[in-house]
Amino acid sequence: MLGTGLVKGFVETARNFVGTYTDSEARLTTVEYPEERLPLQEATRQFPFLVFDGQDWQAGMRCVACQICEKECPPQCIYITKSKDKKPDYIGKPQFYPAVFDIDISVCIGCLINKEVCPFEAIKMDQEYELSSTDRFDGLLVRKDRLSKSNEYYHKIHPTEAGEVDERLAAEKAKAEVKAKAEAEAKAKAAAEAKAKAQAPVESAGGATPVASGDV
Repeated sequence: MLGTGLVKGFVETARNFVGTYTDSEARLTTVEYPEERLPLQEATRQFPFLVFDGQDWQAGMRCVACQICEKECPPQCIYITKSKDKKPDYIGKPQFYPAVFDIDISVCIGCLINKEVCPFEAIKMDQEYELSSTDRFDGLLVRKDRLSKSNEYYHKIHPTEAGEVDERLAAEKAKAEVKAKAEAEAKAKAAAEAKAKAQAPVESAGGATPVASGDV
């Protein structure tokens, strides 16, 4: 019927208008941004950031510059230079690190591929969206000091996801520790058995009865 779409539009407008006064969930309110801000949902995703553990972002950086995210990035907006040496991380284990880690957010499309392919849970998606700058070159090229944010911050913006990641990392760490302990015990046992075998002929020779030359 001619005009049906127009009538449906009026009905929807009327429903929203009435709901503004009767339904708190459907209520349409004006938010006076930037003085007021709506709370962000946990699933909100903007641009990537790098997670670090501990208090020192340089020592605690999870990224080991494997460059998988750089290779998989569709718009090629990630730039990484791997270090030539290793530095102790926050627990004292020597690790490679990114000498350079830049993301051009003017090119980034927020695809989440970098987050999915990272084997070290080092790169995640931030919720920060107020990134306007008067400098359209260096202002939009975010370097590793600005990209680095603590695991506590990660828990603050994505508590469910961060909790699952911590549990998985803890399980992997415990499994690795058990494996390392078993290997150390096996090596110690093998060394003890080799030592015992090496000493056995010496003891046998030392315990033999000498034969007198006159008895021959």
